[in-house]
Amino acid sequence: MQELAPAEAAAVDAAVARARAAFVPDLGLEARLDRLDRLETLVREHREELEEALAADLGKPRQEAWLTELAFTLEEVAGLRRGLPRWTAPERTRVPLSLAPARARTERQALGTVLVIAPWNYPVQLVLGPLAGALAAGNTVVVKPSEVTPSVARVLARLLEQHLGDCTSVVEGGVPETTRLLEHRFDHVFYTGNARVARVVAAAAARHLTPVTLELGGKSPAWVDATTDLRTAARRIVWGKYLNAGQTCVAPDHVLGTPEALAALEPELVRAVRQFHGEDPRRSGSYGRIVTERHLERLTRLLGQVPAEDVVCGGQAEPAERYLAPTVVRSAPDGPFMAEEIFGPVLPLVPVDSAEAAVGLITAGEKPLALYVFSEDPAVRELFARRTSSGGLSYNAPLLHLSHPGLPFGGVGASGTGAYHGRHSFETFSHRRAVLDKPQAPDTLRVVYPPYRGLRARLAAAAIGRRRARRG
Repeated sequence: MQELAPAEAAAVDAAVARARAAFVPDLGLEARLDRLDRLETLVREHREELEEALAADLGKPRQEAWLTELAFTLEEVAGLRRGLPRWTAPERTRVPLSLAPARARTERQALGTVLVIAPWNYPVQLVLGPLAGALAAGNTVVVKPSEVTPSVARVLARLLEQHLGDCTSVVEGGVPETTRLLEHRFDHVFYTGNARVARVVAAAAARHLTPVTLELGGKSPAWVDATTDLRTAARRIVWGKYLNAGQTCVAPDHVLGTPEALAALEPELVRAVRQFHGEDPRRSGSYGRIVTERHLERLTRLLGQVPAEDVVCGGQAEPAERYLAPTVVRSAPDGPFMAEEIFGPVLPLVPVDSAEAAVGLITAGEKPLALYVFSEDPAVRELFARRTSSGGLSYNAPLLHLSHPGLPFGGVGASGTGAYHGRHSFETFSHRRAVLDKPQAPDTLRVVYPPYRGLRARLAAAAIGRRRARRG
């Protein structure tokens, strides 16, 4: 691995030092709201510049960039701003008789300085969303944008310095810079990306006993059966799968169903692709591109292992444009696209005998970040709800659960640890401190002071441990 030059290492260290020096332990509500206001201003005033950077790096259409990156961030900021006065207020807690007289409360404190390591697939939203939560909780932040989307990284570095330079530092670069950052002690590390790098991040954080949030991915399956409206299901699956050219951590990775259900679904998927992107999606103004030639090569190499008769639609690639058509393929459970998360615009249709068999296939692998069930059968819905584990579960629509401001977004097992969005972001980046205030007079603690004999022993025994839990 390439090592940083002394000057580059010093620049990383200085960025961390600036963020640490800027931390104010008792930052008030108004200052936190001001930081959120400035973050909103950054997005609104520089919308065009951010959209141009997203188009340069990902071929992301402007409307898609607005909906999935910028407007999404603004909604997150608005929700944090609305809730912050309530969330920052101390919460009174009832004092049991054995501790009376006393007052008790829970208060939330900022953690300190947070490191946010962002990925390339939503390189604006997945920087500014966690940043908003960390700032709302009163922290300072060091941001590491992805080097895979260099245009976005450069723009964000300049804009964050311009609008939030008093509480945010940005470190650009790749693996050497990230490695140097992880040598520092942070108060929380928030990482979005793949499981391989997450293990490195978690190990580095563990050396400092630093808590982590890991937002990862996995093979998020969809189940489709004959009880659902197949045309509507197909449109929703196509929208969720091919948004951002399939480079979405919660995109439907593959579709499970009985052979009969998948055969009926196939023409509806083809119809939906044509309806959304025309006969030639390459010319569509609503379809993005693969982030790099290397990522495209991985996808086309796998696609080359699929027999031509199993390609339902798509499959065309243009390396010079980093283009891969929206593609649907028939696949066995052990097909070439089933070994790892696809993270691209290829949708395998995987036949199984029944919903029970689909559950067995899902539970045999790692726990996915999302699970989608397209069924109107209550028993089938209950089966997936009770017998599977996933970061999120959504019926009849992909992706939408992560846009609900009241729902936590995060994984479980190999798909991640911890959650954020809305209040859950505030909680992630805060410490809940227990506070108890007991007056010195009367000194009711005398009943538990030693020596333990006579009346004092009987009173101590009677004071604690006498309550029984009640059911119902």
